[in-house]
Amino acid sequence: MLNVVEPRLRYQLVAFSLARLVVNTAYRMVYPFLPFIAVGIGVDEKTLTNAIALRSSLGAAGPLLGSVGDRYGRKTAMILGMALFLAGMVTVAIWPTYPALFAALMLTGASKIVFDASMQAYLGDRVPYARRGLAIALTEFGWSGAYLLGVPVVGWLIGRAGWHSPFLWLTLLGTAATYWLWRILPPDSARAVDRPSFLQGLRLILSHRMAVAGLVVGAMITASNETVNIVYGVWMKDSFGLQIEALGASVIVIGVSELIGEGLVAGLSDRFGKRRTLGIGLACYALACLVLPVLGTSLEGALVGLFIFFLAFEFTLVSAIPLMTEMVPGARATLLSANLTVFSLGKALGALIGPALFAYGLQANRVVAAGLNLVGLVILLLFVREANHGQAD
Repeated sequence: MLNVVEPRLRYQLVAFSLARLVVNTAYRMVYPFLPFIAVGIGVDEKTLTNAIALRSSLGAAGPLLGSVGDRYGRKTAMILGMALFLAGMVTVAIWPTYPALFAALMLTGASKIVFDASMQAYLGDRVPYARRGLAIALTEFGWSGAYLLGVPVVGWLIGRAGWHSPFLWLTLLGTAATYWLWRILPPDSARAVDRPSFLQGLRLILSHRMAVAGLVVGAMITASNETVNIVYGVWMKDSFGLQIEALGASVIVIGVSELIGEGLVAGLSDRFGKRRTLGIGLACYALACLVLPVLGTSLEGALVGLFIFFLAFEFTLVSAIPLMTEMVPGARATLLSANLTVFSLGKALGALIGPALFAYGLQANRVVAAGLNLVGLVILLLFVREANHGQAD
């Protein structure tokens, strides 16, 4: 376990993971159930994929949203992020229409930027860099848990009570998580003398060559993933005739793979060095992209391919976060929100090009996805070094 000064931090890590589990369930459930949600709400699949792309594009405002954590304090920003999430969920629960769903997609996207950046900055403030890979990886269990636990339950609810039925439950669970965080997190300091403004933090980041290179690498990772992720639900349905509950069960395979990927980061990142671990991840992820359609000639093979693909992606993405936490300590939350921004922009790019590539078959998606990872690996090797003071890569 973590050797930290604050005994409460272990308890806070559990709270962070559970709060993220709720938010990420709402964020991720649209992917496997996209065809069914589109039918239920009365729009075509293209309209819904465009809405998902717009949600990802919202990340362009990430540094501005995430700078709340630098300017006003970590706790304030985390509670604000949860409030945005709750506003989206309750809107759909009360008014289950496409405009309400669109608003919920946007609010959930903004919520993730504000909450995740401030949470990661909070850990960066309190956990020594030599142990930070473990701390970050533990909170990422809230991401894999969404597919392992949350989304299968969502599939069960949708199958029995309609596409809008999960939103009431997400509202209730989100409210409980928000109250828990408010109770256990220490108050923010009233002093704002040393807190950078948004523009000051942005200038610090843009003048830091390694930070900019790290952001580009992050965009390559998520663009690669979304190029495949945006079409895999349709691919599974068209290729193997999976119905809604079977699709819900298939995401458990993805959740397990992500859980293993996060566990590998927890065990390896601090030991091997953050940069080296990320480089290994990018190389393995490129190979996983090429393997996916080769295995996808049967349902069993497709599930194995998805397992390898998402394990490699999660290992790579989570490896990048602790590396970024120490690059610009003076504007930590702003940089981490910028990191989430490029993750979102990468997803927006993948969401836009994925369906177009899919017109030529999944093979086109996997080749482009592999190429994006290799570009990220080259940038990492040329421009990024371990940023920790005193720890060699």
